[in-house]
Amino acid sequence: MVKLTRKFQITIPKEVREKINLKPNEKFEVIVLNDNEILLRRKVKNPLEVLIGKGKREEILPEKVDDLSEE
Repeated sequence: MVKLTRKFQITIPKEVREKINLKPNEKFEVIVLNDNEILLRRKVKNPLEVLIGKGKREEILPEKVDDLSEE
């Protein structure tokens, strides 16, 4: 349970922040679902970076992909 402050702010509980790896200054889209529900959707600059991370990427040959998929 969270509470809306006088400045219309809500604190996202620590358990939720950790579960989805939220970081300070991330941006969100607020979507009204109905009179009692809203949806917060994280806006991501580069979705691929979220999925595979930043940093050096190593090339994987097609044969290696086949081998990994069989494991």
